[in-house]
Amino acid sequence: MPVDATMEKCGVTSVVDEAVEIKTEDKTVKFASGEIVSYNKLVIATGSTPIRPKWCAGADLENVFVIPKDRQYLDMMSEKLNGMKNIVVIGAGFIGVELSDELNKRGMNVSLVEKLPHILNLAFDPEIGEKIEELVVSRGVKVIKANGIKQILGETKVEAIELESGEKISADAVVLSMGYRPNTELAQKAGIPIDENSFIIVDEYMRSDVKDVFAVGDCAQKRDFVTRKKVTTMLASTACAEARVAGMNLFNLNVVKTFSGTIAVYSTALDDYGYGTAGITEQIAIKEGIEIVTGVFEGVNRHPGNLPGAHKQIVKLIAAKHSGIIIGGEVVGGPEAGELTNVIGLAIQNRMSVNSLLTMQIGTHPCLTASPAAYPLIKAAELVAKKLV
Repeated sequence: MPVDATMEKCGVTSVVDEAVEIKTEDKTVKFASGEIVSYNKLVIATGSTPIRPKWCAGADLENVFVIPKDRQYLDMMSEKLNGMKNIVVIGAGFIGVELSDELNKRGMNVSLVEKLPHILNLAFDPEIGEKIEELVVSRGVKVIKANGIKQILGETKVEAIELESGEKISADAVVLSMGYRPNTELAQKAGIPIDENSFIIVDEYMRSDVKDVFAVGDCAQKRDFVTRKKVTTMLASTACAEARVAGMNLFNLNVVKTFSGTIAVYSTALDDYGYGTAGITEQIAIKEGIEIVTGVFEGVNRHPGNLPGAHKQIVKLIAAKHSGIIIGGEVVGGPEAGELTNVIGLAIQNRMSVNSLLTMQIGTHPCLTASPAAYPLIKAAELVAKKLV
């Protein structure tokens, strides 16, 4: 089995091989090379694989692609797409939107198809999602909403797609960006319990139901931080947090170092426009029966606003009505939107109230931040506070 020299320098023996069998009773892992390795503690981090739906006729035709976490596959896909003109992307989540924009920049005619009413519908409320959609459309991507795919047409290669409405769109290639499923077949064969969505069942220490077996990342079960319901959120940032928690609890449980739920913190950028969301949206809160108050403030991310590189900055905050605790937030702005979204995520994780944001001490600079007198995060909190009085 080849060994990764870079990891060796960090004191970690990194083996490049495929695990094919786990025997929890013997505490061993067998690899494709035939080698068997014993363990004291086992951490399963097998990730996820993209969905290629079996119900969709034509999903296996030539030039139908998915988006795996596989550099070789993606390089091959990129090369095959060269010279093609009409591309259809199915699914307008973050990956679908980002991919559509990149293909559009390569001069392709891109149609982005979304079954839900808006692009990024699960991450942003309509008034924020519409602003992102306007930018995507202005850059040349054709957006088709509230209309899912029915089938992919062609003999051996893609020729077109048919939508649920019956409309047909010519296509040289189709990219399926319809989500991911946890890669847990190895764990399941080993008798490690998984839930109804095929995630490995774990507790707040990232322990599975099998002694000395932990799971982290896309393959591990998730519960929403606010609603406590099982969710299918799969993020690298979440995986890193879970890995740290598992590492701190492998041999001695640290009762204050637990993973208390997934906060969906997403951000993306289209050129110098940044967008981010953390926690739950207003739509989800209403669906879950949570009484809320919201505040939306639009300002500028520099002061004065006529400085070079200045962007409008919009912040939406969502707070629980009876406690004032922040449970969600959305940001539109420049490149700083990602970090500002992380601040909102931290506020949610620490169950900060609107009052805490109102008294938040900040550092500002004309070239780096909004004005301290009109800081959109704090101003949005002010609008929420007024409604709570």
